[in-house]
Amino acid sequence: MKKLFAVLLAIAVCAVLFVRPALADVSADLTAKGAKVFSANCAACHQGGNNLVVPNKTLKASALKQYGMDSTDAIVTQATNGKGAMPSFKGRLKEEDMKAVAAYVLDQSAKDWKK
Repeated sequence: MKKLFAVLLAIAVCAVLFVRPALADVSADLTAKGAKVFSANCAACHQGGNNLVVPNKTLKASALKQYGMDSTDAIVTQATNGKGAMPSFKGRLKEEDMKAVAAYVLDQSAKDWKK
């Protein structure tokens, strides 16, 4: 029984060690893709995390939290449906592109939009 436990523990440790870098790569790839999509579709109004149309509704972490936009789902919903002055990107961007943009926005807001 102890040998079986030791083998299972060894397998679990190896899995964690080898899977984590792969997950980090996926996240980095998603964020990089999001940066490209953001640059092509969002930066005109949101350069540097700002908002040229409604200045107080920026993409900074505090504003995202204040307006309930601090999650991937909330950002994708906003991009899909639009709201107020923001147009809908439904039909213009694939959902996977919107998720990539959300990953990029959340990543940049955590860095205060400093590269």
